[in-house]
Parts: sequence; structure tokens; C-alpha cells
Amino acid sequence: MLICHCNLITQKEIEDTIIELLDRDPWSLIVPAKVYHALQQRGRCCGCFPNVVETIIRITEAYHARTEASGGDIVSHMDRVKELRVQFGSRFNERRKAGHRAA
Repeated sequence: MLICHCNLITQKEIEDTIIELLDRDPWSLIVPAKVYHALQQRGRCCGCFPNVVETIIRITEAYHARTEASGGDIVSHMDRVKELRVQFGSRFNERRKAGHRAA
């Protein structure tokens, strides 16, 4: 499946890159920019980044479930993301008044 239409990057390419990054350092923080850098690409419209984040979470959890990490070491990333969304919300807020105009 095609994930990034701007760079023509498939789901399989993103998954393989995430696994390669995890093989180098299993506990590194992987973000979309790191994945795109490894693919020698850059985000253009960045509309695919939410899908890439979900893929990173899914692949990272599966990777750590396959390894011999103890149950206490494994963090459910999706649960953490959901907690943060509830805590901070997913709304756009720059602490500006409603009638603020930049120009």
C-alpha cells in the first residue's frame, strides 16, 4: 500500500526501515523524520506522518514483543499516545485570542 504519495513510499518500505532502525538500537526513539532520513527522503506535505506514527507504534510494539524483553520493560505505546490525546486533546491551540489576526 502506498503511504506517502509525495515520495512514493510504500507501507513495506516504512516497516522495513523501522525494523532496521530497531535492529541497530532497540530502545531508540523513532519518529517520522528519522524514518524518512533513513529512506533518504523528506516529508513534503507531511500528510502521511500520522499514518507513519501509527506504523512506528505497531511495528515497535511487535518488535519488542518478539524479543526477550521482560513484561515490565515493554510499554504499550498506543496506550500512552491515547492517554496524551485525552490529557492534552488533539485540538490546535496557540493560546491566542479568537479575534487575533497576524496581519
